[in-house]
Amino acid sequence: MEFSRPVVLVHGAWHGAWCWATFQAELDRRGITSYAIDLPGHGTSLEPLGGLDQDAAHLATILDHLDLTDAVLVGHSYGGAVITQAAAGRSDLTHLVYVTAFALNAGESVMGALRSLDPHDVDLGAAMQFHSDGTSTLDPRLAVAALYGSCSPEAIAAALPRLSPQPGATMTQDVTGTPRNAISSTYVRCLQDRAIHPEHQAVFAARCTAQFDLDTDHSPFVSMPVALADIVDPIARPA
Repeated sequence: MEFSRPVVLVHGAWHGAWCWATFQAELDRRGITSYAIDLPGHGTSLEPLGGLDQDAAHLATILDHLDLTDAVLVGHSYGGAVITQAAAGRSDLTHLVYVTAFALNAGESVMGALRSLDPHDVDLGAAMQFHSDGTSTLDPRLAVAALYGSCSPEAIAAALPRLSPQPGATMTQDVTGTPRNAISSTYVRCLQDRAIHPEHQAVFAARCTAQFDLDTDHSPFVSMPVALADIVDPIARPA
């Protein structure tokens, strides 16, 4: 039996491990072992919400606890910042996969990177609601266009009630390393994305070893799970 490298799936802002379920089922069908994690305060996590540093430390703790050597980290959206920070200085990771994600360099934050790029209109900003405790939530009516434009009505109905508050600190804290200098990486650009503009994704993709384009929305793990698995599959197979 051919075994795969472990694939660790890190969700983006306002989401949880739940968002990877359809994609994990496709990886299971291919015999690829995957682990979807809840960042602190998201999904079923009972831990308090934190910033980027806390999220990255949580991921690092899971990698150490499960002894996931030779792992492939897959980060979606904000999760790209998490895998970048968690991977900095590690020598036990095989590959970083950025799914319409923030492939940051040392000294950049999510918001800092966006401010440095030419402005492009997307639907995410209109969906965001800011609160006095420093978190943001998404208006479910507006989140559909921003996140799930290519998804089925049934998938959308299942996802919207699961969206949860996101701390502002996750967007403003800088990453402290650029692990792509030592670890190979792949960028998956989503051409119909209304949360992170494809032109912004192109800037991040240029920082990675390889790039693939999918003609879909911000949530390809739901809208195009087979095509996304086709990209991850050869990365996860032993050389």
